Amino acid sequence: MTLQTLQRNTVIGFFASILLSIIKLTAGLIGHSTALIADSMESFADTLGSILVWQALRVASRPADEKHPWGYGRAEAVASLLVGVMLVVAAILITVQSIHEILIPHAAPEPWTLLVLIAVIAVKEFLFRIVIRGADAFESGAARADAWHHRSDAITSLAALLGVSLAIWGPAWLQLPSLVAADEAAAILASGVILLTAWHLIQPALHELLDATSPELEQQIRRIAENVDGVLCVEKVAVRKSGSGYHADMHLQVPPNLTIQVAHALAGKVKALLRSAIPGLTGVLIHVEPFLTPDDCARESPPTEASG
Repeated sequence: MTLQTLQRNTVIGFFASILLSIIKLTAGLIGHSTALIADSMESFADTLGSILVWQALRVASRPADEKHPWGYGRAEAVASLLVGVMLVVAAILITVQSIHEILIPHAAPEPWTLLVLIAVIAVKEFLFRIVIRGADAFESGAARADAWHHRSDAITSLAALLGVSLAIWGPAWLQLPSLVAADEAAAILASGVILLTAWHLIQPALHELLDATSPELEQQIRRIAENVDGVLCVEKVAVRKSGSGYHADMHLQVPPNLTIQVAHALAGKVKALLRSAIPGLTGVLIHVEPFLTPDDCARESPPTEASG
């Protein structure tokens, strides 16, 4: 799969979300289903999210330039954060609208609205599987956010399907007239799912934007560098994510009698090995220092928590 294919799938998801949103809103208004109307609101949020993701992918694919020497990868994190916030807003609106409808007596939704929901679930799950495949291939947080929008939409539609079914047949079958409110209850339940999805999108985006490190990747980088002949100590390693790749800054201690030319060549060897072993490592900045004593290296290593 190419980046162009990933962008194309995002565009397809965008137009599909617009169409499904219109269908669900129309069906909800005509068929008197609060869950379907609420579901359409979530889909409209997905549509706006797809626009942001598509633009983010275009920006993130730009090469580094003078003003942005580390590239534009974090455009994806910004898009993921915005999409997550939009999902939070959609969840709040759905909950408020559902509670309002519960307090007002109303008839059950029309049975044919179930067919609309079944079709929506099938289409959204199909879109999820296509987009998530590309997101995993390119380690794209923004595309992954877009994929999970489709999955969350399928889940909310499934909840609406169960709620509408119970609202239509529950009062007669179970002799419980109050079950007509199952339509709204399903919408509230779906909003909880949307909030969880939003959190899973917002959290990694914030970590990336705030330069959170990756301990696992740091340890992998340390192990590779320490096994290079001539590296006496890996003093510091700092890793930060940017888009689909990672940047690493590190300090290496080498024999103090090495010439600048040899030390520079050794740093280049370490960099080449790291980028070969870790394809996602798009940038490596190495600072070379003279090795003094083992105790000096130990003092400069990241502190560990005391036990006991």
